[in-house]
Amino acid sequence: MTRILVLYDSRSGNTRKMAELVADGAARIPQTEIRLRSVEEAVAEDVRWCDGLAVGSPTNMGLLSWRMKRFWDDVMGEHWMTLDGKVATAFSSAGAWGGGMEIACQSMLMLLINFGFLTFGVTDYAAKGMTAHYGAVAMKEPREPEVQAACRLLGQRLAEWTAVVAHGRREEHP
Repeated sequence: MTRILVLYDSRSGNTRKMAELVADGAARIPQTEIRLRSVEEAVAEDVRWCDGLAVGSPTNMGLLSWRMKRFWDDVMGEHWMTLDGKVATAFSSAGAWGGGMEIACQSMLMLLINFGFLTFGVTDYAAKGMTAHYGAVAMKEPREPEVQAACRLLGQRLAEWTAVVAHGRREEHP
């Protein structure tokens, strides 16, 4: 069984809606168990439990939110050097296009790399004109079908890569 954690921070509810779409995408892959957790309810055991992780945060001046950063500093700090080899990706929402969502995704990926996670980008298009190279991004609530497709594709790719890397299920190779 592939275990996926979708960990998110959300003040307005927009990033939570993205998290739900990412979880829906991961559920497309057979033999996948999913946990959806906010940073306020998550515990270290949730991260230790998973094989694959999607981290989502509202964009805060082009970076991840302080609550997400605090989770990794305060909750996960003592688990540094124990998470190596897990697969991870990121997603973010902001108040407007050009608000720094991809940079926020990169800041989360950098954090995950420092914890030993294997990160990836999605090379194919989720919909016309919509990619998730650095992670899925949304302006405000993910209402547009293209944004929803990017979130679902990101979750699907996470479950596929995790099945391959963590469990050797080569038939799930995207």
